[in-house]
Order: sequence, then structure tokens, then C-alpha cells
Amino acid sequence: MDKGMATSQTDLLILGGGSGGYVAAIKAAQSGLDVVLVEEDKLGGTCLHRGCIPTKALLRSAEVFSQSKAASDFGIDLQGELSVDFSKVQDRKQSVIDQLHAGVQALMKKNKIRVINARGVIMGPSIFSPVSGAVIVTPEGEDEEIIVPKKLLIATGSRPRALKTIDFDHEYILSSDDILQLETLPNKLAIIGGGVVGVEFASLMNSFGVEVTLFEYAERLLLTESKEVAKAFTKEISQRGIKVQTSAEVQDAQVVDGEVEISVKGEDQAQVFDKVLVAVGRQANVDNIGLNNTSIKFDEKGIQVNQFFQTAESHIYAIGDCIPSPQLAHVAMKEGEIAVGHLLEEEVWPLNYQEVPRCVYAQPEIASVGYHEDNVPEDIKAKKSQFSFVGNGKAIIHDGGKGFVNVLRDEDTDDLIGVSMIGGDVTQMISEASTAMYLNATPLEIGEAIHAHPTMSEALQEASLDSYHLAIHK
Repeated sequence: MDKGMATSQTDLLILGGGSGGYVAAIKAAQSGLDVVLVEEDKLGGTCLHRGCIPTKALLRSAEVFSQSKAASDFGIDLQGELSVDFSKVQDRKQSVIDQLHAGVQALMKKNKIRVINARGVIMGPSIFSPVSGAVIVTPEGEDEEIIVPKKLLIATGSRPRALKTIDFDHEYILSSDDILQLETLPNKLAIIGGGVVGVEFASLMNSFGVEVTLFEYAERLLLTESKEVAKAFTKEISQRGIKVQTSAEVQDAQVVDGEVEISVKGEDQAQVFDKVLVAVGRQANVDNIGLNNTSIKFDEKGIQVNQFFQTAESHIYAIGDCIPSPQLAHVAMKEGEIAVGHLLEEEVWPLNYQEVPRCVYAQPEIASVGYHEDNVPEDIKAKKSQFSFVGNGKAIIHDGGKGFVNVLRDEDTDDLIGVSMIGGDVTQMISEASTAMYLNATPLEIGEAIHAHPTMSEALQEASLDSYHLAIHK
């Protein structure tokens, strides 16, 4: 290697500018560190450009269209036939992304963070550094540079996972990245995978008038949620016209004359669709970033870290989708804050993943935190209580009172240990439950706090009181 190559030093180098990476960069810069952030694509990562934000923008358009079609139920007479201009839907989605992207870029400048738009590769011990962790970058049109940081934070994220028997062709057999770029809506869409990504796309495509079939290998959808919630959700989307096939093993997908033939184990006849979305999870981006040059332990599930996100090399940290933790943007952000706090030698506490809220932004929405009735450890004596939205004034006004709230209480300690909700706008309500768990609150304390009326949050209050047979409207 050329000893004359450009080199520089920094306090902290962050590899990856997604949700976890850019939040960590800001926290570190606010604490006085010199920070370099290396991102080969765009700041904001998957969440901003190919995940949370674009899908929710599309879901919002789908929701408005669905509500418009139901306007007569609310006494509103809309003249003429409603239609979807999908190019305008996509334009609106992109404008949301662009606005938020500009905001992240402005935050980098405000906090004096050096951003390098290039792929970074981690080096092992060399003449530039006696330990692993230096990073070589080659910005387009510029010379290579080696940056030697005192600390390194890996936040390289994840990418859509393909099936072993079905690979993406990016035209007919699509990843979640590909489907966000469609210029026109398909008539018939197959979705393989009944997790969060699969059901969200099923919901929005159905709302836009697409004929959707959802294939799930397991016996039910949404394995991270309770059986009761998953059953209620499946019933609702089936009534909307989404065809759900569970215990369905898709063995093959073949493109024939501009259509895709789906073969399901046990079925004699192939099913034909215009497009197929493969939504079977995401895989960590741990290959081709130089981990083999270090003693960091990793596999296809991600990089191994301790409770403060240190790798086997203590000066190198890793967070977000590239470690085996829940692949959620808000998880990556919190992991980044904890990792930076630890490398700054601040007093930090390990992240309690039981306090992480989970949201599904389909119609109906699902939100949960902590345990649900099907995964409570055997040594915890849990009491489940429930309140239906049919008893909640705001929910009846909103959508007729569909859905419910479940609360789990540890009978021995009286602690709140889990909340699950299904219904309209419940993703806006879950933070009260996760905050209550963080503060070690009891359901009674939630129930005794005054909740504004009429609000859907009163359902959480009533479900909490119901744990003690104190619910007023049940």
C-alpha cells in the first residue's frame, strides 16, 4: 500500500448513515467529538428511503382513498367515480422523503459532522494503525483516503432477503425496495411473507384496488403478535378482499409471458399474478465491509456485541440492523445513543428490549409492547384484561369501534408487563404504554391518570382498570 496515501484522524468514525448511524453521529458531535460519517448511498438509510417513511406515505394515500370511498357513510356525497393517480401518489411519497432527507443533511452541517459519500472498508492492523478499525474510503472522482478513528461504530443496516428457491429479478419478482419504485399498479399481486412488511403492502395495495393474495409459510400471520390479535387482523383484511393463505409453502415462481406463476406445495395448479413481492425478512449487511480483517465475530444474523454494543474489539461498536436485535429504526437510534454514551464513558444502562414498542401500519393498525399472552415466561403469573373499542366514543366516531386493547399485569409484582392493541390509530397510542413500562408503572396508575375525553386512549385506561375489575364502561 502506498505510504503516501492521504490519511486523516478522527475521534469517531461511523460506517453507515441510516437511522442508527446519523443519530449516533449527532449525539457524539453534541458531546464534543470530532465525527466522520461514511455513507455509500443516502443519509437516512433504509428507513427514510426504502422503508418506514415511503411505505407510510403510500399507506396514507391508500387510507385517504379508502376513506373517500366510504365518504357516504359519514354523510358526505362525493360526485363522480374516484380513481387513483399512482404517479401523483409516488410524487407525494418522494416529496416527503426529499424534505426529510434535506433535514438530515442540515443536521449534519449544523453539528459539523464530516459526511463522506463513499463505501468504507475496515482495515486490520497496518502501518496506519496498530489495531483494526481504520477505514479506507474512495469517494467517486476522488483519491482513496484512510481515516484512522479512535473509535469505530458500524451501522451498515440490512437489505431484503430473497428466498433460496426464488431470487429477485427486480421487474416481476420484487423486493420491498423494488415495489416502492413501481410506476403503475399491478392488477394482481402475490405477497410471499405475512410479517409486518408483507401485511403493510397487502393493506395499501388492496386499498388502491389491487387484487392481493398473501402467502405465509407459518400457520398464521404476524408471529410477533398474539394469536388473538393476528386472528382479528386476518379476519379484518380478509373481509376487505385480501386472500390469505397460511401454512402455504411457495416452492417456485416462474416468469412466463410477462406474468408470474406461483407454485404452492400441495396445489396442483399454479396461481398467476402480474407481480410478486417477496417479503420474508431482511439480512444484515456484514459482507464486504472488511470484518474479516478484524477479530470481530459475526455470521449471517449479524455482528456479535455485548450489552453496550461493543464487538470483540472493544474500540469497535456495532448497532442497528447489522446486529441480531429487532430491526426497527427506533431500536437502532436508541442503540446508537447507548453505544456513544458508553464510548464517552458516560453512565449508561443496557437497552431493555421488552420496552420497545412494535407497530404495524396496516388497516387496521396494530401496536404492542412487552409480552403478549402467548409468550409470557412460565415463571410469571400474568393476568390479562381487555377493553373493546366498541365501548369507546372516539373509536365509534372514527370507524365504528373496531378492535380492542389488551393489558397484561404481573399479579405478583403488580407491574405492567405488556399491552397489545388493534384498531384505528393505535400506533399513536402505544407510547403511553411503553413509557409506563419504562417508569415501572402499574396498570392501576395508568387507570387512575386522567385521560382526555373523547379519545381512543381511554380504551387503554379502561383495559388497565379492568385488570382490577374497576373498568367503568365495561
